[in-house]
Amino acid sequence: MNRLFGLMFLVVLIPFFLIISITIIINDGFPILFKQKRIGINNKEFWIYKFRTMKKNTPDIPTHLFKDSKYYYIKSGLFLRKYSLDELPQLLNIIKGDINFIGPRPALFNQEDLIKIRTIKGIHKIMPGISGWAQINGRDNLSITEKVEMDYFYLNNRSVTLDLKIIILTIYKVLKSADIS
Repeated sequence: MNRLFGLMFLVVLIPFFLIISITIIINDGFPILFKQKRIGINNKEFWIYKFRTMKKNTPDIPTHLFKDSKYYYIKSGLFLRKYSLDELPQLLNIIKGDINFIGPRPALFNQEDLIKIRTIKGIHKIMPGISGWAQINGRDNLSITEKVEMDYFYLNNRSVTLDLKIIILTIYKVLKSADIS
């Protein structure tokens, strides 16, 4: 079902993909997409896709670890991040079966501490998602322990109702630009 909805959203959003792609090309040339190694279900590695918001040759580390991340953004980068538009290409990951719409956010391949704790708690056995319980409850402002506890809550309380709540709160937070970095 996730794949079908992913394909439908991708088709509907093609005009936005074109506008964003042209903007990135004008701002900083090619490539349009940025891919990053992530950890998915059963700790399997995969490539996650995003619109590129940072200049070419930017170090591959989480943005919050930069001393002054604003230096690295392309002109449209902050806007794309503010409204999470850089995440739209993850519809391709949904279609490929790497992620779902809702689930724990896939860890970076080098977040070994997060991966280890998630594995101990059994969180690695569920499909990661574009958004999840931790993302609507603090996102990057959460410690690793807090993220894992949020993911563990989701693991033990998964339901259509909880997923709908996460979807609604994700849309609200994106429109308000809350907890987005």
